[in-house]
Amino acid sequence: MTVGYFSPLPPAPTGVAAYSAALIPALREHCEVLMNAAGADVALYHLGNNHLHRFIYRTAFETPGVIVLHDAVLNHFFLGTLGREEYIDEFVYNYGEWHRGVAGELWDARSRSAADPLYFKYPMLRRVCECSRAVIVHNPAAARMVREHAPAARVYEIPHLFVPPPALPAAAATRWRERHGIAPKTCLFGVLGHLRETKRLHSTLGAFERARAAGADAALLIAGGFASSDLERALAPALARPGIVRKPHAPEGEFHLMMSAVDACINLRYPSAGETSGIAIRMMGIGKPVILTADEAVSRFPEGACLRVDAGPAEGEMLAEYMSLLAASPATRAEIGRRAAEHIASRHALERVARSYSEVLCEHARREV
Repeated sequence: MTVGYFSPLPPAPTGVAAYSAALIPALREHCEVLMNAAGADVALYHLGNNHLHRFIYRTAFETPGVIVLHDAVLNHFFLGTLGREEYIDEFVYNYGEWHRGVAGELWDARSRSAADPLYFKYPMLRRVCECSRAVIVHNPAAARMVREHAPAARVYEIPHLFVPPPALPAAAATRWRERHGIAPKTCLFGVLGHLRETKRLHSTLGAFERARAAGADAALLIAGGFASSDLERALAPALARPGIVRKPHAPEGEFHLMMSAVDACINLRYPSAGETSGIAIRMMGIGKPVILTADEAVSRFPEGACLRVDAGPAEGEMLAEYMSLLAASPATRAEIGRRAAEHIASRHALERVARSYSEVLCEHARREV
């Protein structure tokens, strides 16, 4: 079987590119993989919600195959790639003529789309899911969203892959912490990756201040590039406060070092786009406790393998309490991390994920379009 593989690849600044760079060699153990090959037995299209996927999205209609939804909300993709009338028509295709006015209002107010839950309420998945042979998602929230838009779609849930990072000597992480003034017993929390409005940085910074005021021996690393210059400007005063280490987007080697130096990861997502965080999987995989927003997208993680924070009014208070708990108890951090690593090793191992992809692709290479 030959697979035509369509995806951004490094150095494209997207997690989908890193995902594909890891998956392709493992998938080649099961089948022949040809990049951007329209004449293959089956095409595999990786779709996200930014302009890097414009060509892939269009090709998925021209030659239907198997799509992978890394984001189960494509509303923002359409806002960034269509004009006003095209966007409204696409919205109407998904939700009916009686929603035409809503579509126009969403388009006109699109400057707030990064954080307004209303834009996440309308994933706009119908067209591409209806025309594809099969749809691969990474969690049950995304699977539900696909079925709501395209009830006849064949949906497969394949866990997000995990590739263990290169082993680093313990002394390297220690030296990194020393260079940034982090004492050995201080609990270093980390918010890593693309810094978007949905990662709840305002709430995280407030919870950090609350935990420190209550006596927690804690520091906070904010590492990554901001998706919005407005968000970066708004957070600048808070990021300059004591106990906070700010780092820009880093190459993989430096990123692995920061992952190793961090004691616990904060990975909140609200509103959710039905995505599975590659950062959360990586941190859990190396045995770090991760604090997540409680929602359907993370429901496969066992209790005790992570900590969950409720979205809404209780978010800040719950996060501050969890930060205080983890800062006070290295044993708790170690046990949650152990359970997390065990779960990721059993469910998210690269070889298992590649085999699941191969099975889906083999089935639909034989299926008539």
